[in-house]
Amino acid sequence: MKKLAGLYFLLFLTLNSVASRYPKREMRAIWIATIANIDWPSSSGIASAKQQQEFIELLDLCIGFNMNTVIFQIRPASDAFYSSPYEPWSQWLTGKQGKSPDPFYDPLEFASIECHKRGIDLHVWINPYRAVSDVNSNRTSPSHISNTHPEWFITYGKTKIFDPGLPQTRNYVSKIVSDIVRRYDIDAIHMDDYFYPYRISGLEFPDNQSFVDFPDGFKSDQRDDWRRHNVDLIIRQLNDSIKSIKPWVEFGISPFGVWRNSQKDPAGSKTKAGQTNYDDLYADILKWEKNEWIDYVTPQVYWEIGKEIADYKEIAEWWSRNSYGTKLFIGQGLYKLDPEAKEKAWQTADEIINQIKLNRKSKTISGSMFYSAKFLRRNPLDLKEKLLEKFYRYPALTPSNERLTPMLAGEPVDPLISVSDGKLRFSWIKKENTKSFVVYQFGRFQRINIKNPKRIFLTTSDNSVTYLLNEMTDPDRYRYVVTAISPTNHESKPVKFYRSN
Repeated sequence: MKKLAGLYFLLFLTLNSVASRYPKREMRAIWIATIANIDWPSSSGIASAKQQQEFIELLDLCIGFNMNTVIFQIRPASDAFYSSPYEPWSQWLTGKQGKSPDPFYDPLEFASIECHKRGIDLHVWINPYRAVSDVNSNRTSPSHISNTHPEWFITYGKTKIFDPGLPQTRNYVSKIVSDIVRRYDIDAIHMDDYFYPYRISGLEFPDNQSFVDFPDGFKSDQRDDWRRHNVDLIIRQLNDSIKSIKPWVEFGISPFGVWRNSQKDPAGSKTKAGQTNYDDLYADILKWEKNEWIDYVTPQVYWEIGKEIADYKEIAEWWSRNSYGTKLFIGQGLYKLDPEAKEKAWQTADEIINQIKLNRKSKTISGSMFYSAKFLRRNPLDLKEKLLEKFYRYPALTPSNERLTPMLAGEPVDPLISVSDGKLRFSWIKKENTKSFVVYQFGRFQRINIKNPKRIFLTTSDNSVTYLLNEMTDPDRYRYVVTAISPTNHESKPVKFYRSN
């Protein structure tokens, strides 16, 4: 009996080790930037079939890295990578703003289908304020909002943006977001760090007129507070809009990595950032967290461990202490890995590995979002091999979010396995509140335990999947079960497959 107890204890330790090093739920996301063709498509105006092929190749890369989420930029400059009734097609998609894809297709609809059938969550990334990224070189179509309502805009440096002080701005952006949430099957709305623009030395932001017209009770010496108030208003309005349409769709922000420096505010981080969210971008992220106006936060901590003015470890731990119940992921600078990087730390993939190791020590950090997708193709400094060896050996499901009211998925009905012509076919019937499914594979005599990520065989939104029949899939060697995942990422109980022949 003692020997048996010892075996159980050893088994417990082994499973516990697997669960801690290879968690079943963890955010593993990649940004796909479309502005200026950073990640996709490779160049503007290429044929629709080529665009689709490139997107699928990126998704295959994500699967190869065992990632589970894509953050897809669909509105970089008040233009659209989807069929919008309000804004023109993006120049970075078709080569000319306002020109639709030829042959026609809707990239966002395509992305949603292709992501979900692979079990990848889709977060759509929009820029709320930017209208023209470079007024000297970008040509806008006559229907672009900066041409139909020029009175809503401010030019600052070379960028034209919506005036954040106008209620028209908030209402318009809210209309855009509501349309996306209503018409597309997405998992989250995502915004990055571009609220008020980064300061340009010696150039004051020209919002005097909107301050005069819409002071909202703020006095002349409270301009900074007024600006933060304007951003607060749009964040709250967007959250209300999203939740009124689809309460399960998350609203996430990926802010600049530093909220405030401690030299300005003892509540800030021990950093010396030249610009910060609170003081320069007028984004009071902590207020949004405390008021539950956002569902997740992904600070862009694109610095190395030990950097004097902005230490990754210090910043990640600061956000960990200041998430206030908001789901926290860390934005990590995949793009900085380079054998010839100026900072020695980025000359090896171990920098990213060590950052993930630090993240895992925190109970409040639930994963990573990497910038950006094109670097997956390059596999810089053998990152893929190191990730798969150290932390991403097995697939992981996206985490559920405590800010959302849980939805429970109906258990799949009649899961069947059939074998024919050298192929293995899985099928089942989808029930209510289901966005995707997870199939688990076990040895014939293994206990069914879906907590172990090693047993994840596939994730998909389809309810019929075919595989080649071989020794790795043979149902005479393995048992299979299937679970359903709800829109809030809650998983049903497993249901066993039965042979139909």
